[in-house]
Amino acid sequence: MADHVDDVPIRDGSIKLGQFLKLANLIDSGSDAKELMIKGLVTVNGEVETRRGRQLVPGDVVCLGATMSRVASI
Repeated sequence: MADHVDDVPIRDGSIKLGQFLKLANLIDSGSDAKELMIKGLVTVNGEVETRRGRQLVPGDVVCLGATMSRVASI
C-alpha cells in the first residue's frame, strides 16, 4: 500500500468513481475503469469496488495499484 495520498479536489459534493479515476489521472478512459474494476484492482476506503457509478464524497480514498488518491473539496 502507498504511503502517500494525493488530494484531488472536486467541484461538487460528490463524484462518480469512474469520473474520479479520470480526474485523478489514474486512467485514460471509462473503459479502462470498467476493466480494472472487473479485475478487482480498484478499492474505495480499503474495500474492492466494482461499480463505476459509485458516488464518492470528500474524504473517500481510492486506491489503484500503489497509487492512492483522496476526494477533496475545493
